[in-house]
Amino acid sequence: MTQQEIDDQAAAWVARMDAGEWSESEEAELQRWLSHDTRCSGSLLQAQALWISLAPEAGAMLPVSDAGALKRRMFVLGGTGLMAASLAGLLFWSRSSAVFRTDVGEIRQVPLADGSSTAINTASKIEITLSKSRRDVRLDRGEAWFKVAKDPARPFVVEAGDVRVRAIGTAFSVRRREEGVDVLVTEGVVEAWAGENQRPLLRLTAGQRAYIGDDAEVRLEAETPSVVDRALAWRQGSIDLDGDTLASAVNEFNRYNRRKIVLIDTRLASRRFDGTFRTDDPEAFAQAVGAIFNVPVDLNDEHDIRIGHSQ
Repeated sequence: MTQQEIDDQAAAWVARMDAGEWSESEEAELQRWLSHDTRCSGSLLQAQALWISLAPEAGAMLPVSDAGALKRRMFVLGGTGLMAASLAGLLFWSRSSAVFRTDVGEIRQVPLADGSSTAINTASKIEITLSKSRRDVRLDRGEAWFKVAKDPARPFVVEAGDVRVRAIGTAFSVRRREEGVDVLVTEGVVEAWAGENQRPLLRLTAGQRAYIGDDAEVRLEAETPSVVDRALAWRQGSIDLDGDTLASAVNEFNRYNRRKIVLIDTRLASRRFDGTFRTDDPEAFAQAVGAIFNVPVDLNDEHDIRIGHSQ
């Protein structure tokens, strides 16, 4: 396809998103279109940003009849870069309920109609429901960071398994684990509880992190701003390691890539490592480990990357 054809299709997708309820089959069709050509995601990002900028009021969406104006505006502004390429699939969502999924390695930005926004990490699935009295998010798997617009009349509640996290105006992340969740607060205050408990189990303020089990187990720890930034580096498509064990670092890289890293020499697992890498570049990480610890790195297999001497 020519760039103009891709831009026209992107404009049509944006108009279609705003035309009514967004179904799972439409989401799957969109993902197939995005996979056809690497230029598609960039055109969709641009189309969404222009759609928002053309709206008559901040946060409002244009009617479908304005799609032609959007295409003309895109033609005039063609080639303008609006977001880092590592963040794919920006969607401006204004319907009452929608489900969003990310594939392995995909990071998605989703601005919401209430002024909030969310960044969805790799291999995640969330359902967002906005009503006149509530704002509800169900995190079925993976991780998401939320920047919540203040609206005391409509509490913002994230459900992850048996754990609930509530905020009014704040920013925080929730990561689903097998038997609980990690909650990290970057701004403001959140309340959390688990199981049949209807009263908040604990309050977390900016810079605090907690693990909350489905059985109401709580492990609370305070973090420094730099630690918080490193934990959320995935929003910029990065993994930031600061004294992490190699075992932990490998697990983190394997979240984002189908080609897995394998520590052949398990004695390396407890060694500590520093560095910042792209989430989609496990090869660079493996080669850095090989150079620092003077161990072999085997990149010959297309399915995995092997580090270390065989024991």
